[in-house]
Amino acid sequence: MPTSGVEDVDIAVIGAGPAGVVAALRCARLGAQTVLITRDAFGGMAAADGPVPVRTLAHAARLIREARQLPRYGITASEPSLDYARLLGRVQEVTGEVRRHSLLRADLEEAGVTFHEHAGAARFTDPHRIECEDGPQLRAEKFILCTGGMSRRLALPGFELTCTHSDAWGLSSVPPSLLVVGAGATGVQVASIFNAFGSRVTLFEAAPRILMSEDRDVAEAVGAYLRASGIEVVEHAGTIERFEPCPAGVRLVHSDGGAQVVKEATIAVVAIGWVANTAELNLAAAGVQFDERGYVRVDAQLRTTSPHIFAAGDLTGHLMVVHEAVREGYLAATNAVLGEATALPAEVSPLGSFTDPEYASVGLTEAAARQSHDVIVALERFDSLPRPIIDGRPSGFCKLIVDRRRHAILGCHIVGERAVELAQSAAIAIASGLTVEQLALVPFSFPTYANALARAAVKAARKLDPATASSEASIADEADLAAKRQSGSS
Repeated sequence: MPTSGVEDVDIAVIGAGPAGVVAALRCARLGAQTVLITRDAFGGMAAADGPVPVRTLAHAARLIREARQLPRYGITASEPSLDYARLLGRVQEVTGEVRRHSLLRADLEEAGVTFHEHAGAARFTDPHRIECEDGPQLRAEKFILCTGGMSRRLALPGFELTCTHSDAWGLSSVPPSLLVVGAGATGVQVASIFNAFGSRVTLFEAAPRILMSEDRDVAEAVGAYLRASGIEVVEHAGTIERFEPCPAGVRLVHSDGGAQVVKEATIAVVAIGWVANTAELNLAAAGVQFDERGYVRVDAQLRTTSPHIFAAGDLTGHLMVVHEAVREGYLAATNAVLGEATALPAEVSPLGSFTDPEYASVGLTEAAARQSHDVIVALERFDSLPRPIIDGRPSGFCKLIVDRRRHAILGCHIVGERAVELAQSAAIAIASGLTVEQLALVPFSFPTYANALARAAVKAARKLDPATASSEASIADEADLAAKRQSGSS
């Protein structure tokens, strides 16, 4: 029965990032009366301060690096200078265009989804009812929570003096110096971008090395390149004690081997992790519980501890990237509307970051693979390949991890120009179950960055079985040589 002043719907989706948008569209197309609610603007973190604006800034950094290469190619140009205010204007243009054209808004309207933007915080008042600060009160038969994540905070004295990565993207000018605390994907990306913009950057990591979740070879190579570019990389840095103001801006005080050490910078950006953005939802009123890490507890079907409420995206604590959020949103919607018990399938998910140079990975690291497989490793360096040399980007490598018995590709790890794009090809190979010999026979165009993947596959095939792999390898070799000869004669 409708309640006065309360809108009754079949499904309410809370959060309009990638997971929420896909979930709402799927629900509506399955015939459910669907409402999509977002606290702020349509698009969520991915458009506001995630991949879209970050990639725009990273592209600006790339353009600066490319401009400095022009004299090597006989092109006369002055040293590039950055107008940061104009760059931020471009970031706003890009995010606006993405919101208008690339986030399925027209599809949602066509499917009949009702959505409320800038509705403020939504909170449960009972298991089937929510109210919004600046939006409607809703009663729904089912809910899908897609409120995403937020930067983790530290319970340290002076933490209020620090910024998040989101604040870094919105600075009014490039700071003379920048201290980045946390050297995971976000921290390394912030450090790389602002180093290109001219900041004096210190990258601070308490763990034994940067990029702890990446393959060790990747982490070591990226660390070496960051240092070579002028970034001070501090690893195994001990315990942070406090932040405090100083004439330069902010000072970090940490203990290293029993001694106090300080680092100072104009601005300190803390990027030490990502937590569920659920504080304002009042989930206790809905019977939704958290897991031991503080994320929303879900089962394999993405159902929370309240059976009529589902969750998808970063707040579940699964792989926190856009493509994972999208597939979780789709699955949660399917199960919510149809009452199915489809489990979240295992998927190959490529990961990467737009640093200089880029790095990317898909599948198992070498260390993880060796725990349960007998493996061989093949590595092809970028400086042995024509395309990176042509582009003046010879730094990097492509590394394949292969199961010795099954010849299956277990992992691929890349550092270098176009690494993120190259990882997509590796993901397709792994997802389709290609053996390394089959991958070695794929006729990648020449000269391309994809040749790195092909050449690594050839090396792996030879290591596995020189006698039987020689024919496959020789075919790939001959194709490669023929392409080179053709390129040289044209």
